[in-house]
Amino acid sequence: MSEKISLQDLQSMKERGEPITMLTAYDYPTAVMLDRAGIEMALVGDSLGMVVHGFENTLPVTMDMMILHTQAVRRGVKRAFLVGDMPFMSYQSGFSDAMKNAGRFLSEAGADAVKLEGGLHMATTVNTLVTAGIAVMGHIGLTPQSVSAFGGFKTQGKSAQAAHKLIDDARALQDAGAFALVLEAIPARLAEVISQQISIPTIGIGAGVGCDGQVLVTHDLLGLFDRHTAKFVRQYASVGEAMRGAFEQYRDDVKARAFPAPEHSYAMPDDAWEAVAAGYAKAKNGAKKK
Repeated sequence: MSEKISLQDLQSMKERGEPITMLTAYDYPTAVMLDRAGIEMALVGDSLGMVVHGFENTLPVTMDMMILHTQAVRRGVKRAFLVGDMPFMSYQSGFSDAMKNAGRFLSEAGADAVKLEGGLHMATTVNTLVTAGIAVMGHIGLTPQSVSAFGGFKTQGKSAQAAHKLIDDARALQDAGAFALVLEAIPARLAEVISQQISIPTIGIGAGVGCDGQVLVTHDLLGLFDRHTAKFVRQYASVGEAMRGAFEQYRDDVKARAFPAPEHSYAMPDDAWEAVAAGYAKAKNGAKKK
């Protein structure tokens, strides 16, 4: 595999049956750690609206926010393939907006590709971007930007009709030129069938082990976001609790004047301090006489 992960590397991994790993990143230090860990793909997801900015959903996220975060991640990622998530209404309103905003991810933020949500109805948009030289990752199943239409964060594709539609969506996006698909919150058996029937990689999140790869929101994986935890999330560390413990210990040490200790403070040469102290004492005595 090349030093810098390419589209060809990702496609070869699918063909070899080697699982692809993907995680979200929204800042420089997370990007550095993700890259050092050997994760193949980094996604600057619009989930940052919830886990970083505290919004109730992803809808308020803007292009400027996405560009700023993607620029930070780009500076930390050297090996992983970097995907920028196109936010709500940055591509749904027409080909012109889609082209302009997707182009910003590449030209301003240094992303390798963009991701957008939607199935068959987005195929023409995907093809338009791919024809212009922009690599596009699709996203079907539970698409968070459509959460209002879905009536909440619900599993998709559970009926035969809905399952057939998702299969059709996957084929349409592949035919339009998408290099990979995110399959979110769909039955594992259906995700495995889709993965077998299309030639491009599938990246699952809540879609079972039969996908060609997996993605998680890093804040969920680390236990940094507990407002909403989906069934498919596995928490690999309790970083949030560790952070709170560190903050509490810091608070207690400051209150007790145990921090900063001498080893955390800067020294001053004795002769210099004696001169300062003498001048201070003289000024103080002069003030008292007045």
